[in-house]
Amino acid sequence: MRRNSTPNPHTTALNLPPIDPLPKATQAYFDVCQDKLEIIPNVLVAYAFDIDKLNAFTAMYNTLMLGDSGLSKLEREMIAVVVSPVNRCFYCLTAHGAAVRELSGDLALGEALVMNYRAADLPPKQRAMLDFAGMMTRASARIEEPDRQALRDHGFSDRDIWDIAATASFFNMSNRMASAIDMRPNPEYHAWNR
Repeated sequence: MRRNSTPNPHTTALNLPPIDPLPKATQAYFDVCQDKLEIIPNVLVAYAFDIDKLNAFTAMYNTLMLGDSGLSKLEREMIAVVVSPVNRCFYCLTAHGAAVRELSGDLALGEALVMNYRAADLPPKQRAMLDFAGMMTRASARIEEPDRQALRDHGFSDRDIWDIAATASFFNMSNRMASAIDMRPNPEYHAWNR
């Protein structure tokens, strides 16, 4: 599917324009995004006023979402989508909802996860993963050993539990940041994979 990039005049509510010109490595990263996605995600543009902050954000994102894990890329995107409605994060619901639609090929799954993951037709293992991510988002201090053991009982390793927790934590942080600065999703996300 050809994706047409349209400029978005509203990336955030803050007046923090990207460094111009961008450092060569950053520009190369943005070029890869443009080539692969045909957009530069607004989250990257929002961080580009401070290259150290952008690099820290992208390093954490890349290791969590693209690095080695017992969780599939789709499962990690599902976690991003499931924590986002709790936090009412428009950016992440839109961007990661599009990713779930693309990776799963299931429009209903993408919509269910955005609205209420409990309505989705999920295997018990994925349901347990999302229950844990939701609990982390709503009441992380209440997590106890039986909650971790429930994940083990569904076949998750301790490393997988770490990855579930790290992914949910990252997107809780991202949700809060996006809401605080009124970060807007790229318009293209709304139509992708529908």
